[in-house]
Amino acid sequence: MSKILVTYFSLTGNTKKIAEAIHDSLEGDKTIKPVDEVQELEHYTLIFIGFPVHSHSVPFKIESLLKRIPEGKKIALFSTHGAITGSHLSQEALEHAVVTASKVKVLGTFSCRGKISSKALEVLSKSPEHMTWAEMAPSAQTHPDVGDLEDARSFAKRMMTLSIQ
Repeated sequence: MSKILVTYFSLTGNTKKIAEAIHDSLEGDKTIKPVDEVQELEHYTLIFIGFPVHSHSVPFKIESLLKRIPEGKKIALFSTHGAITGSHLSQEALEHAVVTASKVKVLGTFSCRGKISSKALEVLSKSPEHMTWAEMAPSAQTHPDVGDLEDARSFAKRMMTLSIQ
């Protein structure tokens, strides 16, 4: 019997919403916890790990978790971001997470847009290296939306199918 963990790091609530949609769509023995509450990982057969993209990368808390997952475990990664989905800015952090999790089996990745705090947008829009992102981010204010949540549920079901193959 599969034992599934959905864990996430969320500052604005975007990633938590996606984590909850994933968790709700799963059947069987499942647990949802913020990353700060995750201790043991050995007894899970599938681990979903979610995070907001910070400066085109993975937050430290998630990077630390990825490094301590036992070798050979199956994981699925999901992220929220202010960039246009599919753009290189939305993919960089997931690519970094996959490389960080090199000793485990990454079944798949999912990302969607999420609203950005006005404070973060203000700070980052003053930085030339974040200008492209700052131009995209305001249009993410209505996300994650109903479509994003449904896409997250579909992603979870695909990952479940892959985990038993």
